[in-house]
Amino acid sequence: MRIEDHLRQSAGRFGSKTALIVGEIRLAYEDLDELSDRLAAGLITQGIKAGDRILMVAENSVEVAVAFFAAWKAGAVPCPLHASIKQDKLRAIIESTEPSTILAQARFLSVVDSALSGADHIPLKIAFGTLPTSATEDWLAYEAIATHDGKAELPRQVDSEALALLIHTSGSTGTPKGVMHSHASLLAACGSIVDYLENNSDDIVLSVLPISFGYGITQILTMVMVGGTLVLEKSFAFPRRVLQRLAEVKATGFPLVPPMAALITGMQDLQPGFLPEMRYITSAAAAMPPSVGHRLRSLLPDARLFLMYGQTECIRATYLPAEEADMRPLSVGRAIAGTRAFVIDEDGRALGAGEIGELVVEGPHVMNGYWRDELNSSTKLLPIANGRRLHTGDLFRTDNDGFLYFVSRRDDIIKTRGEKVSPQEVERILYALPGIREAAVAGIDDPVFGQLIRAYVALEPDAGLSEKDILRHCAAHLEDYMVPKSVEFRDALPKTSTGKIRLTAEKSAPDIEDNVA
Repeated sequence: MRIEDHLRQSAGRFGSKTALIVGEIRLAYEDLDELSDRLAAGLITQGIKAGDRILMVAENSVEVAVAFFAAWKAGAVPCPLHASIKQDKLRAIIESTEPSTILAQARFLSVVDSALSGADHIPLKIAFGTLPTSATEDWLAYEAIATHDGKAELPRQVDSEALALLIHTSGSTGTPKGVMHSHASLLAACGSIVDYLENNSDDIVLSVLPISFGYGITQILTMVMVGGTLVLEKSFAFPRRVLQRLAEVKATGFPLVPPMAALITGMQDLQPGFLPEMRYITSAAAAMPPSVGHRLRSLLPDARLFLMYGQTECIRATYLPAEEADMRPLSVGRAIAGTRAFVIDEDGRALGAGEIGELVVEGPHVMNGYWRDELNSSTKLLPIANGRRLHTGDLFRTDNDGFLYFVSRRDDIIKTRGEKVSPQEVERILYALPGIREAAVAGIDDPVFGQLIRAYVALEPDAGLSEKDILRHCAAHLEDYMVPKSVEFRDALPKTSTGKIRLTAEKSAPDIEDNVA
């Protein structure tokens, strides 16, 4: 079975039930199915073939949601990119993926045209929205392609192992890496998510997550799989407006990242139970500070909080059952159903409880590899009987009951005074101090100690905290070598396109790094 087959099934079962809400636009399942049929037929008429890559540069929108399913119905491979992508990175991705088509929102056409400047091959260019006067004449209107006769017979795609998605992520070097997922690997991950969240057709999930990365894309797929309703918002730039929207649509599910949770729990006027319809909240992309998680559950006492861990390379790896949140607030749980996740040492031997090593993930949800990058693919992946084994590069430990705990990304460990310090541990202490809204730490090169720890914080309005207050708080809760030596105050900390706070281990200025789902 392929992803688009789930849309066809839900259209048959639910018909006029609302599948997608974006702003004032509502699409029923039968509408989403028909519109994606029409766009798929139009793409095929334009010469799109099975396996062709379709780059998407746009914010969350109806057009992009339709385009995902149209691409799959045409046998093509969606390659969603964050709307804020810069032309140099876009040019590198275009050169690597050699797309047959680029779909772009009107406001981003100039970036695409700049990235294509001097290219040997210009792909089919499709734009939606109000085109600027500066747009080149070779942009085709989305509406013209999407109004093709959808009743034309589409070639039925049957290969579940075919490439379904190409998601680009980058490490500290900033070099784009295309993560390849098949229909089978995506559905394996999403099927497990549906099971543990107990998703059903009554669910209404509101997502502000960009559908250019795994955590956002799974919201579309899981809702279509069960016949639920997805409410797409463009961003979390206006938190109170999003909270109002959650109440308006009577959302039952809300996926977020920890910085979003910190902003919500910092609002002093919210009353417990202010979202009575909320059934569950999920958190991924970074570790949830226990103090933030506790405040969030106090505000939404009837909602179950699921703490999760995943990477773009496997979409989802673990989850912590909501009933375990009080007992193990630092854990990300155990492997999702049908998979394995365990900790190994540098020689590949499985480690016992409490020992720190690399997390390895096995199962049918693991990526096929990196796009045209055999070296990195062979380093990260190993074929096994039931899928593939992924070496995550992240450091973990387990407790005596087998629950997993994220320690740090291998590259993030701070080495100071001959000791190794996990940034996560220091950040948890910072978040426990009232008045700190956002926090991160990084190692600063030092000729004597190797590295010194610097804290970067953004305060709540009128918090009145000084550097001395923060360092005194850390000294009361951390061992000497773990206490930051300096604090840098910011209005806000830099975030990746996924909303995750991310500092590069630079000397003074934090930088943005796109990373995992």
